Amino acid sequence: MTDSAARAADLIAGADRALVRTVDALAGPEWGEPSLLPGWTRAHVVAHLALNAEGLAGVLHGAHVHQPQPMYASPEARDADIAELAADDPADLRERFLGATAHFERALAAMHEDDWDGRFERTPGGPDFALVSVPLMRVREVEIHHADLGAGYAAGDWPEAFRVLLLDSMTKRPYPQPFSARPTDLDRTWHYGDGEGGPTVSGTSADLGWWLTGRGTGAGLTSDTTDLPEVESW
Repeated sequence: MTDSAARAADLIAGADRALVRTVDALAGPEWGEPSLLPGWTRAHVVAHLALNAEGLAGVLHGAHVHQPQPMYASPEARDADIAELAADDPADLRERFLGATAHFERALAAMHEDDWDGRFERTPGGPDFALVSVPLMRVREVEIHHADLGAGYAAGDWPEAFRVLLLDSMTKRPYPQPFSARPTDLDRTWHYGDGEGGPTVSGTSADLGWWLTGRGTGAGLTSDTTDLPEVESW
């Protein structure tokens, strides 16, 4: 495994435990209330997290037994499955989510060092990704969507190790212009986009991470050119 994959894998169990506590605390009506994601209730977010865990667990198991499989059958099937599961009774959805979370952790624990070679497809014929990216993909899903639930856990609650990992990983995305991010609570600066220069954006690592995923309005951040650079939703 790469360094970032190993760091991500080490964070998953703790991230899962925190998310399970939040999900367990949701009262019946709260499942149907809006999340921070446009058009999605909290039930939609939990359904997505359950299906994401199942899909990535299938990818890992396929790699482990040398029978590669895609994460989802199709984009349409993924969306339909989320909508269908979100409509289930909250108790049933909770059980599906808990089972999927445990299923992913077991699949991750079963991986051998040589199982991580190769790539997998998100959907058949669609974009493919390195298998070693799976732990990072999952821990980002868990931590970011945990905050998206809008149920008492926010970006400011992210562990420092995850905030660093997130800022590291977001350097791989394309940006319309180069810029730097300088967290006020970490002794390090990150550079994003192609080329040198560009504005420097400052704020807490949590606020920077939230903004880099295309969330919020950039509240709490400042730029030395006044305007914040453009970033796309994650």
